[in-house]
Amino acid sequence: MSAAPPPQPRAPHEPPAAADADLRTERLLLRPWSDGDLAAVLDGTRQPHWAPDFPAEGDRVIAGFTARTPAARGVHGQRQILERDSGLVVGAIGLFWPPAEGSVAFGYGIVPSRRGRGYASEAARALVAFALTAPGVHTVCADIEMGNPASGRVLENAGLERWRSDDTHAYFRLTAPRRA
Repeated sequence: MSAAPPPQPRAPHEPPAAADADLRTERLLLRPWSDGDLAAVLDGTRQPHWAPDFPAEGDRVIAGFTARTPAARGVHGQRQILERDSGLVVGAIGLFWPPAEGSVAFGYGIVPSRRGRGYASEAARALVAFALTAPGVHTVCADIEMGNPASGRVLENAGLERWRSDDTHAYFRLTAPRRA
């Protein structure tokens, strides 16, 4: 196994605070969306640092949400998922900030070409751990469509438990032990 190359430099128009918000895992970098990537996804301009099938439809939805929602741009907001080895953007993950009554929801997606590698679980574990350190947050939650059991396994691998379901969705959450 070779050492991972350093993360790609940020564009000059990106705020320094965003670089400080990067989350690193063994194989991934979870980086806040740059202005350039948001614009490129929204106007359909292909970028060389994207996996061939990025952006997926969900990435376009999240880019639109992030562009029009100031809280989605902060340190506790939405992020792109990059492979550390290749530097390619392979998906998106993020918190839907601010928390409500101590609970914050999150969502994620990995492009089809990178599924089955454990990236979603790895990214979800990192984001959940990060979320539980945020001020005012004691619970992290997510929901999935009932027809997507693989996503349920991702959430379980990230430590969330299924706590209820209805005809169309299953709801998962993880509540941190009370701090002393």
